[in-house]
Amino acid sequence: MSTSSQMPDVWASGNAYEPYVGRWSRLVAREFLAWLAVPTTRRWLDVGSGTGALTQTILEIANPQAVKGIDFSKEYIAFAEKQIADPRVSFQVGDAQELPVESATFDATVSALVLNFIPVPHRAVAEMVRATRPGGVVGAYVWDYAGKMH
Repeated sequence: MSTSSQMPDVWASGNAYEPYVGRWSRLVAREFLAWLAVPTTRRWLDVGSGTGALTQTILEIANPQAVKGIDFSKEYIAFAEKQIADPRVSFQVGDAQELPVESATFDATVSALVLNFIPVPHRAVAEMVRATRPGGVVGAYVWDYAGKMH
């Protein structure tokens, strides 16, 4: 019988996260990007990029000019950098509540399954808006805890 102390920390290890949540993240990301309908060759910011699931899907579907992924976890950033070898992508460790980017830089700023885990989510959303150029797109999706995650 295993105990919680023997369970892998799926929030720190990309290898543990991917089979647990990453596979679902990619499916939802496809629907999300179709819904956003951002034109091709745009600059994207992925806030809370984690293991790179949304970033990879942006590359596959949106034909971006560039994608920058920012995550608080240096372990996730290291995992994403190993998984995604595309010259249009860069990753950086950073806090969603104080994004380390210039204002009005990105055409689309997105966040997938992370706002529930940020201490002050409205600060992260304000930062996402700040990072996005006027007329750009800001979008996010989160776990539906109240709706029992249906």
